[in-house]
Parts: sequence; structure tokens; C-alpha cells
Amino acid sequence: MGWLDRERTIAPPGFNRWLIPPAALAVHLCIGQAYATSVYKTALVAHFGVSLTQIGLIFSIAIVMLGLSAAVMGTWVDTNGPRKAMFVSALFWSGGFLLGSLGIFSGQLWLVYLGYGFIGGIGLGIGYISPVSTLIKWFPDRPGLATGMAIMGFGGGALIASPVSTALLGLYDPNSGAEGWVASGDAVGKLFLTLAVVYLAYMMFGAFTIRVPADGWKPAGFDPATVAARPLVTSNNVSAANAIRTRQFWLVWVVLFCNVTAGIGILEQAAPMIQDFFRQPDGSSLVSAVVAGGFVGLLSIANMGGRFAWSATSDKTGRRNIYMVYLGVGTVLYLLLALVGSGTTALYVLLAFVIISFYGGGFATVPAYLRDLFGTFQVGAIHGRLLTAWSAAGIAGPLIVNGFLDAQGTPGELTAQAYQPALLTMVGLLVVGFIANLLVRPVHSTFHETAATSTVREPALES
Repeated sequence: MGWLDRERTIAPPGFNRWLIPPAALAVHLCIGQAYATSVYKTALVAHFGVSLTQIGLIFSIAIVMLGLSAAVMGTWVDTNGPRKAMFVSALFWSGGFLLGSLGIFSGQLWLVYLGYGFIGGIGLGIGYISPVSTLIKWFPDRPGLATGMAIMGFGGGALIASPVSTALLGLYDPNSGAEGWVASGDAVGKLFLTLAVVYLAYMMFGAFTIRVPADGWKPAGFDPATVAARPLVTSNNVSAANAIRTRQFWLVWVVLFCNVTAGIGILEQAAPMIQDFFRQPDGSSLVSAVVAGGFVGLLSIANMGGRFAWSATSDKTGRRNIYMVYLGVGTVLYLLLALVGSGTTALYVLLAFVIISFYGGGFATVPAYLRDLFGTFQVGAIHGRLLTAWSAAGIAGPLIVNGFLDAQGTPGELTAQAYQPALLTMVGLLVVGFIANLLVRPVHSTFHETAATSTVREPALES
């Protein structure tokens, strides 16, 4: 297995760093399928005869394992290099689909939890951090742009997975033309098998085309002093052990948790939510299942675009300022969605689009935020620990939304009013995150590393 080692991936002199983003996107576009689970969520509720909350737990387990595996495996990824990490990620992610399909075919929900949720979630975490770590090294002059380039792929995965999944479900289910059609469990199982094969192939492409820069490499004309001169950007370093003892780490943890919880609640429920918002008195919806699947794809564009555009913008505005936009403006938009979002489909789509762009931007900007506050020494390990906020949000977001909806009525019969308690709860969370972000200040010098200590090779920045 020596061909997977880090030493075999070092780029030769003169290598073009712009060849790296396609390799990163090959992995992130595949694992970004996690954001398209709402396409077959109603089908799984009907197949297993359980509640929305129980099916939503599949997604929650996957996100929890993403955060935990990223936190635990961050140093391993840095030591062994991106190729080996992407290879392992592909095996876990595809294996999760295979075991999940077995659970669907056999009617055993716990196998879906174990397969897609637990095993697939480990693949998510390892795959998520591996290419971003490498991109940070290739683009030290543009940290926000670098994290945005990689993480936008994760946000854009549903852009492909949603319409493809909808089409395949129709192909695999002979009753797809029936009025009020909901895909059969057999169709979802076959979809999982198909995705397992396709994603394995694409992720292997990313694994075998990735390269890391040689030690000491930097872009032509890059001066690290120009980055350190910006407000709230330190030229000192803080270790991972000390970082988690600082007030700043936990403030940023709260910021990420609040931003992710608010966005993930909508994404996980995206397809049925837009149908419920425009449900008619006779129980039908103005939005068909096909259109709802397209809406999931549109939100994927917002998620993907926000990760790149907002994160790149943060290189100019500063990280704290851009989070004030995510959380402050996001609070107003959530309030409008709860109170007047059912007025017209155009208004609903516009509000949801901007909200999810902020959600994506928050993910892509946080690695650079940590770099600003704690320096480059062990910032990868620090970010891995911070991703536990994502794990917590992966539980909290779906539980809040699904819990409220289960109390309001039966899936397929809900209306816009049923969503108001959940959306107003998200408004409160965003206010908490906004206040936490305002309280962020430079890290006190007592937590700084000495020059000798901080020259030790640190884990690369993961995201």
C-alpha cells in the first residue's frame, strides 16, 4: 500500500496549484450527498412505518460521526497524507451505502443507522478534512478562498445527488407515475446500491490525482507579514491543548453551533418543507415532488455558492464581520420565513436561498477564523475539535424541527403554520450566536507558544 503514502504525493517543482481544487471537489461533491437525504426521507418513513424523528436520526448519526471522526482522525490525516485519507474515506462512504441498502431491503432500520449513519459518517469526516488540509497549504495567501474552494463541493453535492436520486427513484419504482407518488423502499434500496458504486469511482479519482506541496514551498511573491497585519489576526501561535482552554475557542464553538443548527434544520427537511408551506385545503400541494427535489438542488447551489463567495469575501472584510452578517441578517430572514414565507413561492425560495448561503459560508469561513485567532501551529487539530459543534448541531437541528413537526401532525398533511415554532426557535439560536461572535477578542498572550515550540511540524488545517 506504499502508493498511498504521503511521500508518493509530493508535487514536483513547477506544479500548478490550480490543479488541486478538482481533486478536492471530486471527494466533496460525493460526500455532499448527505444534504440530499430529504429527497427520500418521506419514502423511508412510509417503508419502515416510523416517525420523521426516527428517520431524521439517520442523518443526525452521520453528522455526529462526521464531527467525531474529523476531531479524532485529524492528526492521522496530516501524518499519512490526503491520498490515503481519501482512499479510506471512499471505502467507508461507499460501504455505508451498501450496508444501508441491506437494511432497507430487509426492513431493518438499525442497519441503516449503522451503515449510512455510523460507517458512512466516518467516511464523511475523513473525506471532509483531507482535501481542505491540502488546499490550505497550496493557498496560504488566500485562506478564505482556499477553504471555500474545497468546502463548496460538500455544499454542492446535493445539486447533483438530488435530481439524480429523484430520477433514479422514478426509474426503479414502477408506480412512479401515480398521483401523490411516494417512492417504495425497494427503489430507495436500489438507489443506495447505485450511489455506492458511482461515489467509489469518483472519490478514487480524487485520491489518485491529489498532490501536496514540498516542505518550504510558498506562492511566488507571498509575504506572510501582509496577512498578520490585519485586525484580529495574530502572528503568534496557540497549541490545541491551550486553545480549548481559551474563551475564544468556546465562543467560536457557539457561533458555529448556532449557525449550523439553524441551517441544518431546513436542509434536512427541504423537500417536504416547501410542499407543506404551500399545501392546499384538500391536502394537495402546489409544489410537486419533482419540483421539491429541484428545490433541494437549488439550495445546494446556495450552500455551495455561499461557501465560496462568503468565505472569499471574508479575506477582505475580516472573519468576525462576516459572521455578523451570517447571524444578524440570518435572524431577520428566518423571522420573515416563519411569518410571511408562505405568501408566495418566489419569496419562500429567495429567503431560503440566502439563509442557506449563510449556512454554507459559516462552514467555509471558520477554519480561517481559527487561523486568525490561534495562528498556524496545530490549527488543524484545533479545527478538528471545533467540529464537535457540527456534531452537536447535527443532533439538535433535526431534533428541533422533527420534534415540533411530529407534535403538529402527520407527514404529508402539515402546513406552513406547523413550522413556525421550529423556525422561531432558530431565530433565538441565531441571536445567541450573534452575541457570542461580538464577544470574540484576541487570545491573551499567556496562551501563546514559544518560538521554539511553534516551529514543530503542526497538523495541517482541516475543514
